[in-house]
Amino acid sequence: MSPRRKIWLALALLMALHLFVVFADFFAPYSPASQNRDFPLAPPTRLHFRDAAGHWHLRPFLYATVPRLDGINEYEESRGQEYPVRFFVQGDAYKLAGFLSSRLHLLGVDAPAQISLAGTDSYGRDVFSRVLHGGRISLGAGLFAALISLSIGTLVGTLSGFYGGWMDESVMRLTELFLVLPWLYLLLAVRSFLPLHLSPLQTFFLLAGVIGTIGWTRPARLVRGVVLSAKHRQYVLASRGFGASDLHILRRHILPQTYGVLLTQAALLVPQFVIAEVTLSFFGLGVNEPAPSWGNLLASLQQYNVLVSSWWMFAPALALVVFCLGYTILANLIHEQIQSIPA
Repeated sequence: MSPRRKIWLALALLMALHLFVVFADFFAPYSPASQNRDFPLAPPTRLHFRDAAGHWHLRPFLYATVPRLDGINEYEESRGQEYPVRFFVQGDAYKLAGFLSSRLHLLGVDAPAQISLAGTDSYGRDVFSRVLHGGRISLGAGLFAALISLSIGTLVGTLSGFYGGWMDESVMRLTELFLVLPWLYLLLAVRSFLPLHLSPLQTFFLLAGVIGTIGWTRPARLVRGVVLSAKHRQYVLASRGFGASDLHILRRHILPQTYGVLLTQAALLVPQFVIAEVTLSFFGLGVNEPAPSWGNLLASLQQYNVLVSSWWMFAPALALVVFCLGYTILANLIHEQIQSIPA
């Protein structure tokens, strides 16, 4: 497979994963706030194709989960009735894309059974549904912070590399200062001084702004290097000799050469910034309950009993690994493609 096709394949897979998160209301069986206090920390539902009598079924089904009388947070299957998994069912109401009211969900089962593909948390909320909805905040914060970081880095790096002089010296000393600082501790310190009691939307933009503002230095240095090299090319000097303005030279000849670097940096920065949001939320400095994010979902693992007995609560970490690995592979493919292009 050619490198270009590998890039398109990686992009398609990442797009598919992001669509699951964007349309989480449809793919999730339940609302992220829906609670069933009778089933706290219930394990993932087992899907069956073979019933107790040994007969095979084409449609997967499950048995209702019931609490065991001889233990706390221990459950067993009640095999008295089978509940087939149904597709395109009516469930909890939601607004698709924020304004289209709907109750349609991809899958579900008839009451009183409940399908929990990744178990439930201590409030009886479906973990699978909350992981999908939590990805909106964690991935959205990473994408928005990367946009801020790349915008600042492109502007500063372009001006520094193109005009040089005192501007270049000042910017480079500032970036060196930012690079030697431990960004995680700096991020925790900055966030701890900001208001804690904010709405989830305010917290989202605050987190993305803080993370993106701190992470602009590396893109700025890389863009500066590209601009420094490009502004001495023969065709740039010829364009300047014909009287082209600085804006025209930047827009037509120099900035297009930074696109490869910016794409690679975007694929590297998004997972870094997602991890930064998860870290802040894990320590209680990000988005707080009841709004789900991968960080506050993982925060339940700080409780010893959840950590040792409820392995399904690691589901947000699995989702985080999958997305970060996808972005890292995409960054490597883009970098290899750029390196293969002759100068």
